[in-house]
Amino acid sequence: MPIDFDATSCVVSVNVSDYDRSVRWYREVLGFELAYELADYGWCELRTPFGFTVGIGQSEEVTPGTIVPTFGVHDIDAAIAHLREHDVRVEDWHELPGMVRLSTLYDPDGTAWMLAQRLDDDRSVRG
Repeated sequence: MPIDFDATSCVVSVNVSDYDRSVRWYREVLGFELAYELADYGWCELRTPFGFTVGIGQSEEVTPGTIVPTFGVHDIDAAIAHLREHDVRVEDWHELPGMVRLSTLYDPDGTAWMLAQRLDDDRSVRG
């Protein structure tokens, strides 16, 4: 059985060295709209006009050009099992309690992709 993707959730994640500066830049320069924010974690999601969101995450180390697409799934355990049945290198999920479970998988060239299962349906902006 194929992966049960959550078609309402596709995030392209970008690590940034200065969270506040980057959020302002994506909003003011590109015009993206703040959709979801966990300021205490240095994380937000910005709506684009392209049908996906850009996730901005504070990081101590930033490698320019490193962007990780993150696909929403309804059942991360089933998705991981499916990938492992196809000999895909995939990490066990880790959880931000009450918010999301995340797992990284790698394509045949070693490019990282992520899966995310939302645990909190409240997608409002929070400070």
